Amino acid sequence: MKTTTETEMEEKITFSKWDPADDIETKEDVIALLEVALEENDPDFLLSIVGDIARSKGMIQITEELKLDYKNTYELLVTDGTPSLKTVFKLLDLLGLRLKIELKSA
Repeated sequence: MKTTTETEMEEKITFSKWDPADDIETKEDVIALLEVALEENDPDFLLSIVGDIARSKGMIQITEELKLDYKNTYELLVTDGTPSLKTVFKLLDLLGLRLKIELKSA
C-alpha cells in the first residue's frame, strides 16, 4: 500500500508559462515597470520591458500605429532584437509617455 507522500509524489505538477505582458493593465503599471528598468541601468532589461509593454498593448495595434512592419517590430521589441532609440521613443509617445532625466540621489 502506498503512503500519502508516495501518492503525492506521483501526481504531476504542471505549470503554465507566465507572461509579464498579461499583468500590464494601466499606464501606472507601464510607468512603474519602466522606472524599475531604468533604475537597473541595464539596456537589455529595459528593452525586454519595452517588448513586454508593446505586447500588452497588442503588437498588431502597436505596429499599425507606429507605421512599422509587424514582423520587424516583433523581432525588435520581443525577440532579441535591438530597437533603435527612435522606435523606443515612438512607442513611448504612442503610450502617452516621455523619458525624464534627473540627478541620482546621493
